[in-house]
Amino acid sequence: MARNNLTQSSRTSRREHARRWKRSKVSLAMIGGPMILAVVAGSVFAAESRDRHSPPNNPKTLAQPAAAVAPNPDCTLLVPDNPLSAAGLATPYQLVATDAAKGACHEANAEQSAFVEAAIVAPNGKLTVYNPLVIDKGTRPAAPPARPSVPRGSTVGIWFGYNNANLTLRASGRTNSLAQGKCVNGLQGSVFGQFAHCNAPAFFQAANAQIAKGKIRIPALGKAQDGLPCPTTRDFSVVDQDESDNVVTHYIADARGRIAQNNAAGRAAVKKAARLDNRGDRHHRHNGKAKSATAVAFKDLANGSDNLLLTQFMDPALGCKPFTAPDQSSDNQAASALALDELSAAAGQKAPVALVPQTDPMTLVNGAASVAKTNAYRAGVDQPAVRGANADGAAFCTNLFRNPAGIQRVFKDKALFQKAPSPDPAMAPNLFGFLAARANQTFTNLGCDKLLGTADPVTLTTNAAGLVTDATLTAPGRTSPSASASPSASQSTPAAGTGARPSTAPSKTAGASASPSPTAQPSRKGHSNG
Repeated sequence: MARNNLTQSSRTSRREHARRWKRSKVSLAMIGGPMILAVVAGSVFAAESRDRHSPPNNPKTLAQPAAAVAPNPDCTLLVPDNPLSAAGLATPYQLVATDAAKGACHEANAEQSAFVEAAIVAPNGKLTVYNPLVIDKGTRPAAPPARPSVPRGSTVGIWFGYNNANLTLRASGRTNSLAQGKCVNGLQGSVFGQFAHCNAPAFFQAANAQIAKGKIRIPALGKAQDGLPCPTTRDFSVVDQDESDNVVTHYIADARGRIAQNNAAGRAAVKKAARLDNRGDRHHRHNGKAKSATAVAFKDLANGSDNLLLTQFMDPALGCKPFTAPDQSSDNQAASALALDELSAAAGQKAPVALVPQTDPMTLVNGAASVAKTNAYRAGVDQPAVRGANADGAAFCTNLFRNPAGIQRVFKDKALFQKAPSPDPAMAPNLFGFLAARANQTFTNLGCDKLLGTADPVTLTTNAAGLVTDATLTAPGRTSPSASASPSASQSTPAAGTGARPSTAPSKTAGASASPSPTAQPSRKGHSNG
């Protein structure tokens, strides 16, 4: 394949571009009260933008857990015993550095946060979700995790997301928990990167059997405001270089970096901790008026995922609703999840259907395509195995950039997306700018320039602050971009051949301008594979 003929440096650059924008820093210093992101889509990112620009001496800024200039990009999750049981789901996963020489890993650092998401299908067909907690090794949760109900005969699937480069799963040490959970981290010596799954094929098999019996009913996709079917995670207007990756899980963290599930008990615990911090101690006393530097309310930690982008940003903008189920870890509120998104996509997505291609950076082995690794990834998201041209990178790029069902739909719906909040205000002020920048980078990250023999069709326009304020799309067969109004104060920035954000733009996350690892290849150390 043409992909394999790329130089090592270009592959490294491409993977770094992919990681840089995927590390959407969706943490938030929650000042003044709780906010449930699963209900209030997008507000967290807007509030985060305000905090990001707080003056350096602002107590809110000082109270945040210190983030290294270049945080360790490779972290490991210690999987608890019997992870598919109710007890295992309620036992926190522990985060540690894969290589301690690279620095520590801290869950409260949004650039290192790892996330776990489970789905449970009961024998009667009832679907629920549950988000197991992640804490730093050697610490305690801010509040005890909720204990889930797993009826006898249920099938549990678990999926993982990560906000940096390579997440490795490892047994907790007492038992072979990876084998117990039938966990898949990639291939031996080559992790997926930000993704992993446990018992996922069995979950989908059980869920699909219940669908066939009529015990699980997948809601119809419905019609979007543009007159087209509502998109799914397999829609070419939604996917990027690594589709169906990461999860929708949210956690909350107090000022001392202790983590809790996003539920009433967790919020109460971290708010209580903030009040106690504000009282001071025998070394630091306060007058009751000025707040302690550590006395901030909690911040929300979320995974910068395609699933979150679809269900909490694109769907609301298009007037669509995701498939949801009760979240046992969040007071049984209705929540979306990776597993539900994939069931919905499998049931409702019409051609062209986006399936994970062999050019997906998470499925490569030392920069080369791998059928085995692609199939291992696909099995975790209920997609068919590689067969014929259904994993061809050139075909994927063609549908993404030349099919009206792909990025052309985003530009067609520009007016709708411009009214919607941006998942990353440091990249773009609205959802359209974010999606355009994402498409621009995806073109290079997937090697579409080489596979299609053409320049990047997405041209970005940035303002003086480097934010993507507008974009144009070169239609197939044309030599100039389609007409688009651009602010007079902005500069038009073609990104052909690089896929990177304009050099004037601020990095997506603090410290993201520094390369997170000397090479962009998946870690070959400490890999554990069920």
